[in-house]
Amino acid sequence: MTTSLLLIVQIVLVIILVIAVLLQKSSSIGLGAYSGSNESVFGAKGPNSFLAKATFTIGFLFVLNTITLGYMYSKAAQSSVVDEVVENTNVAAPTLPTMPAKETNSSK
Repeated sequence: MTTSLLLIVQIVLVIILVIAVLLQKSSSIGLGAYSGSNESVFGAKGPNSFLAKATFTIGFLFVLNTITLGYMYSKAAQSSVVDEVVENTNVAAPTLPTMPAKETNSSK
């Protein structure tokens, strides 16, 4: 139940994050901006705009949710369906019928 809810939250966060990134104004000329210009990722003054701060917050929530989902899925992968079935059933092992031992008469 909780993994399904976290997966839905993950999808919503991805959609919001993509929209937030696409709405931001481009401060440089694409990938050439990282080759040696004086601009930082968010400009010279840092992330001052609301959209940049919102993008950072949504990105942080996305990473946190990804780590949580990874932990929960790895924890679930360690258990097996067969283990759950065996734990939930209370079937006793079948017993073999015992034959009465023949009495031997050793006094003959």
